[in-house]
Amino acid sequence: MPRRDLKLMGEPVLRQRANELPLQPGAPLPEEIRTLIADMFDTMYAEEGVGLAAPQVGEGVRVIVVDANEEGSEPFALVNPNILEMGSEVDRAEEGCLSIPGLREVVERPTSVVIEGIDADGNQVRMDVEGFVARILQHEVDHLDGILFLDRVSPLKRRMLLQKWKKVKPEEA
Repeated sequence: MPRRDLKLMGEPVLRQRANELPLQPGAPLPEEIRTLIADMFDTMYAEEGVGLAAPQVGEGVRVIVVDANEEGSEPFALVNPNILEMGSEVDRAEEGCLSIPGLREVVERPTSVVIEGIDADGNQVRMDVEGFVARILQHEVDHLDGILFLDRVSPLKRRMLLQKWKKVKPEEA
């Protein structure tokens, strides 16, 4: 499958709420969505990421792919993901983003989430996840809502990161 070009911070699609896809749970996904999912996995692996949201490849639809590269965790895609619950425990960990290469910062997030969506086979699924996978899911769903990890840090840290971005951003950004 072809690798798609990543959209970098500054691209309007990264700040817009992605559109929900009109799908019937249990029905096969349309070919163009299956192709998008395959292309997103290829792009994510080529960029050595652990998650990717459709807006990051210029598609304003609610699709994410995840591969935490952890034992016992399989790669998966979700269409129209919806976080139903967030755990009360929080953790602080460093995050980066394929759409903001060169920047990393500590972000506080709940350690567990309950999420539902439609899997790559067209089935409605509900997942109760914790740890690294929960963090990835929150990061990717934020992308679908036009939120970047920079929005989850203090205003001072955000200003510092934006100054650094001006120095490290790729020429095409």
